[in-house]
Parts: sequence; structure tokens; C-alpha cells
Amino acid sequence: MEPSVPKMTPPPPSRSAKQYALRFISGKYQGGEFPLPNSKEIVVGRSSELDMVLVEDMVSRRHAKITVTGDQIFIQDLGSTNGTFVNGEKIKRARLQEGDRILIGTSIIKLVAADSAAPDAGAANLEDVAAGRRTSQVRTMSGSIAEIPLPDLMQLFTASKKSGVLVIRTDHDVGKIYFDGGGVVYAVVNDNFDVPPLKSLYRVLTWVDGTFDMEPPEDRQFSEPINMSTEGILMEAMRQIDEVRRLGPDMPPMHASISLAMPMIPPLRDLSAEELDVLQLAYNYGHVETILNKSLASDVDTCQILVNLLKNGFLRVE
Repeated sequence: MEPSVPKMTPPPPSRSAKQYALRFISGKYQGGEFPLPNSKEIVVGRSSELDMVLVEDMVSRRHAKITVTGDQIFIQDLGSTNGTFVNGEKIKRARLQEGDRILIGTSIIKLVAADSAAPDAGAANLEDVAAGRRTSQVRTMSGSIAEIPLPDLMQLFTASKKSGVLVIRTDHDVGKIYFDGGGVVYAVVNDNFDVPPLKSLYRVLTWVDGTFDMEPPEDRQFSEPINMSTEGILMEAMRQIDEVRRLGPDMPPMHASISLAMPMIPPLRDLSAEELDVLQLAYNYGHVETILNKSLASDVDTCQILVNLLKNGFLRVE
């Protein structure tokens, strides 16, 4: 009797590594995408013989190297003049995760999942994308704040020591944030320079939809410039945003009109000096945004007072 031969179970099919791509979400090549092949090094720079060629002054001839090994992706700066940044931090070498944002020159690039069926499609000609975007007035950095939240954008500009005016446009408002060597020096909404710059800046940081353009620096002097680190600005902005959100639907929208409640039942003597100031602003202007602009208190403090005045029967929303 012949010995039985054990059946050999065929090995499971190897799982192909996830495919990734570098998507340009701001800058000269915005809208372009560079699929990353598996197990390969990609050298990025201005030199024409490289794998990814970015033709702009702030990119070195050999700027950075991206190494792909299966699902692991690393980026290394190659001693570039202006540096390589990942999520706002200047790096020498870093491992990339899906969703990370890379800043090289004036290009903000996002690591995204790609269609595994076409790993090489469109890898070569980013210049075609750039040519399609050229207009009579080329903006070096532009994009959507839904794609790149403003806090991330501010950190990127601070880390890369950029100077210029970040212009943010929504359906109703235009905000400007002035940078000098990476520091935030001023901010204004709708060119209303009567509003303190920090108040304007915190308000702009609440915006989540709109577009941005980084425009050249302006030759402008500010009588009361912002003297606060970007980290400190963002921490205070997040605190104020959280406080206002806790007010929920009790806080009327910026465009709402309010007026004195008539008849006014509660006695005015029950109000503090700060509450009386906001009540007077409501009587004089009757518009939430104008009340916030004119108030000497911060937006969050003024919002809390407005909600209390509404709840206690001193004001009403029209």
C-alpha cells in the first residue's frame, strides 16, 4: 500500500499593497495627481531629469525623495534651500500617512488613496495641469478651506516662514490675514479696520467653506499689529469657537436683526455694566454682526451676553 501523500493547500493569493497618489491641492499644479508605484523611490525637484518635476523658484534642483515600499511611504528632504514640511512641521525624514499634507515650494500636496487599476496614469505631465490653470494673473497658492482647514494652512505658512496676504473668500465675506516671515501680524474682515485684528482673526478661523489665495505682501504699516504666536492664536481661537458652539441655537446668526423687547418686563437695574453696554449696542445698531464689531468685549463674551439678554426678555430676534 502506497503511503498517502498529504494534500498541499495552495498559498493564498498575495494581497496587493494599497495604491496611493500625491494630489496637488494648492499651488501651480493644483488639480494634478501623481500616482505612487509600489517599491520605488521618487525624487522630487526642479531638475528636468527627475521623477517628479516641479518648476518653480522655491523648489531646489533635488528637493526631496519619496520612498514607497508596499504600504509604507517615507519622505526625506535632500538638503533643499527652503525645506520640506509635513503637516506644518519641517522634516528631514518622516513616514507619511494617508491624508498627510506636504509643502514643497508653493505646492501643498496631499497623500490620498488611488485607483489601484491605474497606478501609472497621469504621472508624467504636471506641466499640462499648470498650463491649463494659467491666467493673466497667476496666483502662487490657492485652494479650498474645506480641503485645507485654515488652522492647518496657518501652521504651514508659519513653519515655512512665508510673507504675504492670505485672502479668504466666502459667499458673504472676505477675510485677510497678513503674514510677515511666518508670523501673523494683522487680520481684517471686509476691510473693516475699526474691528480689532485679533477679533477679526478669531472670526475668520470659524469659517469652514470658501476659497483662499496667498497674495504678495502689501507695503502697509499697522498701528496695532498682532503680537502673538500662531500656536497661541490657534489655541485661543479653538477655545472661543468651542464656547460659542455651546450656546447652540440660542445664539442668533451673524446676519440676524434684533431689537429691544417691547414691553420690557425685567428691570434694567438687574443688568451688569457689560450687559448694559451690549443692550445699548443692540438698541443703536440692531444687527448681530455690528454689535459684535462694536463691542469692546470679545466675540465669545458678547455672544454669551446677547444670549442672556434674549433669554431674560430684554431683547428679541426680529
